Amino acid sequence: MPDPATVTVPAREGRAVELRRGDRIRVIDPRGGQVADVFAFCADDVSEYASAQHTRVWVGKLFPAVGEQFVTNHRRPILTLEEDTSPGIHDMLCAACDPARYALLGAEGWHASCEENLQKAMAALGHEGIVIPQPINLFMNIPVGEGGAIGWEPAPTAAGDSVTLRAEMDIIVAVSACPQDLVPINSGDPTEIELEISRG
Repeated sequence: MPDPATVTVPAREGRAVELRRGDRIRVIDPRGGQVADVFAFCADDVSEYASAQHTRVWVGKLFPAVGEQFVTNHRRPILTLEEDTSPGIHDMLCAACDPARYALLGAEGWHASCEENLQKAMAALGHEGIVIPQPINLFMNIPVGEGGAIGWEPAPTAAGDSVTLRAEMDIIVAVSACPQDLVPINSGDPTEIELEISRG
């Protein structure tokens, strides 16, 4: 197998890559403490995409374990969680950050967001006007407490921690190095994410 191709997702930005069935994408937090919002769309019909709510029903828990799958809004497997070298804390409860979220948090003027990062990354591949699904928030620490209250805690990853996902169909994967700096999830200092693509 050839050496994996590497894509850097700069801090506060997003990138999208095309994968064939059987390809793998390793999402790496090179410095530690950084959330990666991951989205996946069927290559031949981007109205079908990785769905957090359908996946929770599929696996019967808040997030898949290693060896389990994420499914689409049509309940078809799209990604398998193949390896996780991180503490294993991830989120599928929270929407992607967007301009309205930052305005509500008191940001003045434009602020980068995962929603806009996704739109730009997909547009670069010719896909305009996409649905914004709930992301697979890798490394995001959203504890659920008493009474169902959720917390916003710093990502617990160390430098080099990663998650490897295997494509179960031909897909487009978009990854945003989350720009959130107004709540503690990135410890106020968003950094880059690295992607390693291994062809099946």
